[in-house]
Amino acid sequence: MVSTRWGGLAARALFYMSAHRHNGTEADALYSKTTELAAKALQGWYEPRTGGWTTGGWWHNANILTVLIDWALIEGPSQNVNVTDVAATTFVNAQKLDVQVEKRLTTDGRRTSSKKYARRTESGFPEFKNEYYDDEGWWALAWIRSYDLTRNIKYLNMAESIFDDMRNGTDSVCGGGIWWRKDKQYKAAIANELYLSVAASLANRVQGAKDKYLQIARDQWAWFNKSGLINKDNLINDGFEQDGSCVSNGKTTWSYNQGVILGGLVELSKATGNNSYLSPAVDIAKAAIARLEDTDGIIHEADRCEPKCGDDGPQFKGIFIRNLHYLYRVVPNQDFATTIKKNADSIWAKNRDPKTNRLGISWVGPPDAGIGPTAKTHSSAMDVLVAAMGVVAGSK
Repeated sequence: MVSTRWGGLAARALFYMSAHRHNGTEADALYSKTTELAAKALQGWYEPRTGGWTTGGWWHNANILTVLIDWALIEGPSQNVNVTDVAATTFVNAQKLDVQVEKRLTTDGRRTSSKKYARRTESGFPEFKNEYYDDEGWWALAWIRSYDLTRNIKYLNMAESIFDDMRNGTDSVCGGGIWWRKDKQYKAAIANELYLSVAASLANRVQGAKDKYLQIARDQWAWFNKSGLINKDNLINDGFEQDGSCVSNGKTTWSYNQGVILGGLVELSKATGNNSYLSPAVDIAKAAIARLEDTDGIIHEADRCEPKCGDDGPQFKGIFIRNLHYLYRVVPNQDFATTIKKNADSIWAKNRDPKTNRLGISWVGPPDAGIGPTAKTHSSAMDVLVAAMGVVAGSK
């Protein structure tokens, strides 16, 4: 991979210092206003009783919470959306929601999900644990970010508890890594990227346990980097063949697979104080942008599925941009900034219902493409608005 140089410790520190924006520029004010409108619109789907968002889904809701937390970390307190209260409500009530989730992997590598929800007096998924290790990873990251916002230790403890369960999904099959599901039939890239990201994030936050989590993160990256899941184009395929050969299946290089690894390597770089972990992240980010963008620089899903991207696909692109922003904070590459801002501008200009401020699946519009705006499509697009806020705030 190409070796990349950047501004060392000073650049890395940008990600870990306070991200609150500073008033002063017209662009800053514009992105702040539009993103707050998007946050307010997003909460139109929120049901405090269930701790989730209608038209979302179990793992999607973890990502929806994450984008709100990331926004609050930059914006600070908002009169329209109390993100601290949302996190607290979700923490209690989402555990009381009995969610039956069934996923399957289609022949083209796309995942589909079916879900049934019912209220019970006892918890449906206590401690946010279910049959899917990737679902658990999303929730662990959401609670880590909630801890970053509130400093409430219960969120960090929950993330540790989830990660303890994830560790049960690792073994020596294919040389290491974690399974996608607890029936241990498929090792998917996304579950392994999440495992890395959670481990490295915990290493940076849990006092007295850094060495334990850091060793896990180091070992996970060493295995993943040599697994063959990163192909010759510096893009990450979906997972291994299910025939026991431990060979990459060569299936679709989904946008979120190119994203989560970026955030994981940023956290690993910080935990180790070693900038070399950022070099493969930059290579993957550049390759992903080249693969996903159109001639106008707007990001589309890898298989150009919009507006029909199944149950899970509508969330993917925002996850990529979110993690591209995490990388930008420590490697302020102007191409990354351009991608983020160009997509944010297109979303607000072309992919927004002007009556509701709800955002659709296609970032070139129209907002009612496919089944129209949902909590999934909206939160994914809001990830881009939040990233643009961060880019502008960090440029001053």
